[in-house]
Amino acid sequence: MSDNWQIGKEKKKGIRKGTEYAVLVAVASKDQTKEQAQEYLDELEFLAETAGAKTKKVFIQNLKHPDQRTYVGKGKLEEIATYIEIDEDINMVIFDDDLTGKQTSILEEELKVKIIDRSSLILDIFAKRAQTAQAKTQVELAQMQYMLPRLRGLWTHLERQRGGIGMRGPGEQEIETDRRIVRDKISQLKTRLAKIDKQNLTQRKNRGDMIRVSLVGYTNAGKSTLMNLLTKSDVFAEDKLFATLDTTVRKMVIDRMPFLMSDTVGFIRKLPHHLVESFKSTLDEAKESDLLIHVVDVSHPMFEDHIATVNETLKDLGAFEKPTLMVLNKVDAYRSKYFDDLLEQETKDEILKTLQERLKNTWSCDNILISAKHKENIEILRNYLSKEIGKLYQERYPYKVKTW
Repeated sequence: MSDNWQIGKEKKKGIRKGTEYAVLVAVASKDQTKEQAQEYLDELEFLAETAGAKTKKVFIQNLKHPDQRTYVGKGKLEEIATYIEIDEDINMVIFDDDLTGKQTSILEEELKVKIIDRSSLILDIFAKRAQTAQAKTQVELAQMQYMLPRLRGLWTHLERQRGGIGMRGPGEQEIETDRRIVRDKISQLKTRLAKIDKQNLTQRKNRGDMIRVSLVGYTNAGKSTLMNLLTKSDVFAEDKLFATLDTTVRKMVIDRMPFLMSDTVGFIRKLPHHLVESFKSTLDEAKESDLLIHVVDVSHPMFEDHIATVNETLKDLGAFEKPTLMVLNKVDAYRSKYFDDLLEQETKDEILKTLQERLKNTWSCDNILISAKHKENIEILRNYLSKEIGKLYQERYPYKVKTW
């Protein structure tokens, strides 16, 4: 007799989740070097890993621009389809650029698996990481804005029904209803976000005229680790992309001078436009800061590209002209990656000094080499902060007796 009726046993809830396996696809233009194309794919693989997917295979095609229908050429698409057919574990294909609704629909029909583009992957990570009401609202707003122009391409459930006669009119009415629902939802989320922003503005006003310092930088550069080290706090830090979504503010005192330090969301190349718009209120902390600490993972092979990406985002936010110190983090990893054991210490020091001078000339701001993980040169950073915050106190309170 079947043992289907198990009285007293607790029923397991929810969908059973297994590991998802993915194929990554990218188009490399002629302007890109092979190293750049590979680095972009490495970042996409890291994004996939952060979202919980394991990469099985990577496909790159050299094209002037992605195909309007299938992103890649016909031959490459057939190659991808053949590989997926052979490996039954693969249940998704992740593309390194944004896809239109039409492209997504065609690719799903051709490859018979789930199709994800870069923006939807990042949005999924943000949705997974969001903790506060503000972050959740911002992510949901970005998702709705991303979905709206793609509804026609994604909205295909009536096509799978028998025939098209008699279904075309209602179908058009139905998709218009869906669009109206999405637009109404966007409007509601914007209203909710405006209310949260108003509350945050009140909170910022309540902080008075305290000096503010913000940590900015590319995702996974070590901002949260540095924040924990400087403020002796417990901000969540992890070796994954977008470990921090919510702006965390902590009070810090150096040489009897109190100020506020903020840890902001990390930036990334090809960050979805809607996500930047949605998170502008969160990034207002950087805009209103008196000093920016630009944290850079100097051990990354494309760290200068990361610096440019962060600076472009800061320009969009109107915060690029703020006084900035560039903190070149993970210098320990830089040494182990690029220095030979037989190299003399004097030569190593000279190489690092040349690197600092070149970056200072390129980006017109001071820089410090540190390792937040091993607490290297943290005292130098503290001394710099003490000097700069002292100047800000003198400017802000020129007629007050020095009591701090």
